[in-house]
Amino acid sequence: MHEAIFYDDKNVIYKNLKFYRKKRGLTQDQLAARMQVMNVNLGQQLISKIEHNRRFVTDYELVCFCRALGVTEAEMLSDFYEKYPE
Repeated sequence: MHEAIFYDDKNVIYKNLKFYRKKRGLTQDQLAARMQVMNVNLGQQLISKIEHNRRFVTDYELVCFCRALGVTEAEMLSDFYEKYPE
């Protein structure tokens, strides 16, 4: 099976995901509950893996994380845009 890695990253939102989650005062369990309401089956352990850059993120997970945290996709991807400008 082919592993999805971009440079050394399995996802490019791990830092901002943790930052915005903590900024909103949410635990990983609470964020998981918000994701479950949107029919995204992610538990606390998978969110931990994403925040520690050990799991990839799908497009729909990205959008749902943004909705759950009240941020735009551009805000969530800001590290990527800064690190890899056009």
